[in-house]
Amino acid sequence: MRRMRTLMTTLLVLTAPVFPARAAPVDDLNKVIADHWKWWLVDNPVEANAIGVRDSGKALPDISLVTRDRRAKEQQVFLERLNAVPDAGLKPDERINKAILARLLAEQVEANQYGQRMMLFTTYYSLHQSFADIGERVPFDRKADYDAYLVRLADFPKLNAEAIKITGLAMKGGFVQPCTVIGKFGTTVSGAVAGPAQQTRFFVPFDGNRPASVTEADWGAMKSRAAAIIETVITPEYRKFAVFFEKEYLPKCRKTVGASAMPEGPAWYASQVRVHTTTKLSPDQIHQIGLDEVARISARMDGVAKAAGFAGRTEMSDELRRNPKYFARSPEELMAAAALQAKRIDGMMPRYFGKLARLPYGIKSIPAETAEGTTTAYYSPGSPQAGIAADYYVNTSKLDQRPLFELPALTAHEAVPGHHQQIALQQELDQPEFRKHITGFTAFVEGWALYTEYLGEEMGLYDTPEKMMGRLSYEMWRACRLVVDTGIHTKGWSKEQAVAFMRENTALADANVDAEVNRYISWPGQALGYKLGEIRIRELRGKAESALGPRFDLRRFHDAVLGAGAVPLDTLSDQIDDWIAAEKAKPQP
Repeated sequence: MRRMRTLMTTLLVLTAPVFPARAAPVDDLNKVIADHWKWWLVDNPVEANAIGVRDSGKALPDISLVTRDRRAKEQQVFLERLNAVPDAGLKPDERINKAILARLLAEQVEANQYGQRMMLFTTYYSLHQSFADIGERVPFDRKADYDAYLVRLADFPKLNAEAIKITGLAMKGGFVQPCTVIGKFGTTVSGAVAGPAQQTRFFVPFDGNRPASVTEADWGAMKSRAAAIIETVITPEYRKFAVFFEKEYLPKCRKTVGASAMPEGPAWYASQVRVHTTTKLSPDQIHQIGLDEVARISARMDGVAKAAGFAGRTEMSDELRRNPKYFARSPEELMAAAALQAKRIDGMMPRYFGKLARLPYGIKSIPAETAEGTTTAYYSPGSPQAGIAADYYVNTSKLDQRPLFELPALTAHEAVPGHHQQIALQQELDQPEFRKHITGFTAFVEGWALYTEYLGEEMGLYDTPEKMMGRLSYEMWRACRLVVDTGIHTKGWSKEQAVAFMRENTALADANVDAEVNRYISWPGQALGYKLGEIRIRELRGKAESALGPRFDLRRFHDAVLGAGAVPLDTLSDQIDDWIAAEKAKPQP
């Protein structure tokens, strides 16, 4: 039977003071993370749309300096809320979530303090190229998606006007790109609107078949509207910026090449080094690591060259640069070779990984207006939530500078086991959304991709002397970056010095050397993350192999490295130490 409370007991319960329960640290942490994610989705509408958030489909980002100052203040508030959460009450993975978000916020607050925030383009990326890509980055499977896209196209003049305004302020403050690297940038803008509207990237969403949910009448009307906006709005606006660049920006471009020549340049470069390497290494230390790596890799290249019948690596590199048999004769031949290489590696993946990414990737040519001045290839993430595949972009310009023997290393890096395996897996993790979508530490992401070029030796990808020289040349390329980037930005190197160093030590074609040096000059610090990240991953693998001996399992090691997504290098070290301990604790068979 149910017990009856006495009147006195009831009165005591009803009149006792009620104190609110104190939130557990993890609850406070999760609240900050959730609030930050909502804030991020609102402030980054295109990126939000690209990962499947539909209600941001009409908005464009606000790039104004006023808004960026407002964001920095809000980021500082989030940071203070995070710092108020005690670590003592958190589990290890919760402490990592807290530390990573705190690091991202602190870096963003610091970056906003420098005038370099007004530099909106490099030889590698720009607002105008990013905007032209929207039609391939967001989902299109209902009429509302196409309507929203048309609104975005029509609203571009506001974004363009703000870009011109900010760039004008940058020019007045001395925050401009060097003349020696930026002269052809205008063609990457005007080239995006060359030709009929229907042949531009802006029209891509309307190139395919009509969605079943859209009537024929609506489809025809939207296609006509898109072509009209491209012709009457987008094309004039892109040309406006191109003219502004040629007439106003270029005459004020910088005669120096090093970041140290800009206002607050040394402090800004130091911050970029910290951000992209996630280490406390100084530029001098990084420079020396680069020189040591160059010497080590040179010896290997000489060995490969001599085994192939050459006097040394210089003679073999000259032959590889000149002999037409090593180059494709058409863009189609290059793309076919790249696609075949990608599929061969796809078939090897289960032997080296226990968990494979579910999202597929495609292969595309780099847009013509940027191809001649940009890198050999790059990767563009997709989105499982939005139903968008990832893409491996290959440069089909200057075919006599794109040797086929580089494709194994190039494909391993940009597709699998490199960027696609790592980034697509990260999108599937059972983690806070910010860690799936906006955490991309250069040293981890690019260090992993470079490590997979090394892994390609074990996979048998380099089955000819030419392919092995291509692989070693690519590793040398990343080692040279440590020397060249720090040389340019802290030691007063000229572009000519940097080009000569790259050409002397790698087998890269001249066009690639020039494009790469231009990238290091216009995007200081970013290129340092590759080799430093790869070195750390290889060190951790060696540590695990030594500690575990015959119990070391390469597939499980790779899964452990990728298992928490992109993290700073010190966090990765702790992560692998924990994994080694767990492997040791397992009962032996």
